Amino acid sequence: MLAPATESLAGRDLCSIADLTPDETEAILALAHDVKLNPSTYRYALDARQMVMFFEKASLRTRLTFETAINTLGGNAIFVDQTQSPLGERESLADMSRNLERWVSVIVLRTYAHETITEMAQYASVPVINALSDLEHPCQALADFLTIEERFGSAKDLKFTYIGDGNNVCHSLMLTAAQLGAHCTVGTPKNYAPKADIVAQARAIGNVTGSNITLLNDPIAAVTGADAVYTDVCTSMGFEHEVTKRAPIFKPYQVNETLMSYAAPHAAFMHCLPAHRNAEVTDAVLDGPQSVVFDQAENRMHAQKALMLMLLGGAKPAK
Repeated sequence: MLAPATESLAGRDLCSIADLTPDETEAILALAHDVKLNPSTYRYALDARQMVMFFEKASLRTRLTFETAINTLGGNAIFVDQTQSPLGERESLADMSRNLERWVSVIVLRTYAHETITEMAQYASVPVINALSDLEHPCQALADFLTIEERFGSAKDLKFTYIGDGNNVCHSLMLTAAQLGAHCTVGTPKNYAPKADIVAQARAIGNVTGSNITLLNDPIAAVTGADAVYTDVCTSMGFEHEVTKRAPIFKPYQVNETLMSYAAPHAAFMHCLPAHRNAEVTDAVLDGPQSVVFDQAENRMHAQKALMLMLLGGAKPAK
């Protein structure tokens, strides 16, 4: 018999971290730790399962970690490049979904519009996974908090700070921090804060788990005493035309050695990558001893293995 949180995820979608309960998020991470420690145990857990990936955006980590994840679980990956043809343009998402569910076990989408993911999830009977949308990046957040648990043992009561643009990554990090009981501070310039409804969701979760969600505009105040300092590019894919406008606005939010000195001495530096070196983060910090960015990149694979195992019912039975 499967553990309750594991069993509850079979056949579900992951469009948003908010689709999960705190117990389910903890269960995914617990399984990810075991998958990483004991990969041979899961070598054929998804034998002959087919995963299709439709990507409207370029990718290195997301594509390769998903492909490697399912291949090393015994399944197979099929990649469809949609960078030149947005999903739903040639054929309706409803019709695509009804075809795909007859051929594959799981659908992975990397899109611009979040509605593309939720609409396909509405019509497809197989699990749909958000591999990045303009609203969220849930798989990244799972990998990030897997990394935090490796580093600190637990995220509970951890002081987690995100600095920069209140974007899709920020949204998923806030929700995950709230679910795991971490205290999350978000430091952004004015007019670049995360979406108010996502903040409200995270705070509602935090009321149950004991997490505090704090929004600030002062980068030094945001970083002071932090156990983990996280940043992302200041201009996300699709907004490259705003680079010149955003550069001076975000300059005070650059994570450099001076800003990191306000964090706790043991603080970890985090970034989802790719990084614009010496823009949102300096080389000295990105390549420095506090950086765990490549641990995060590796953990994308382990977190996604655990997620697919749970959604496809291949998780290890509870003892």
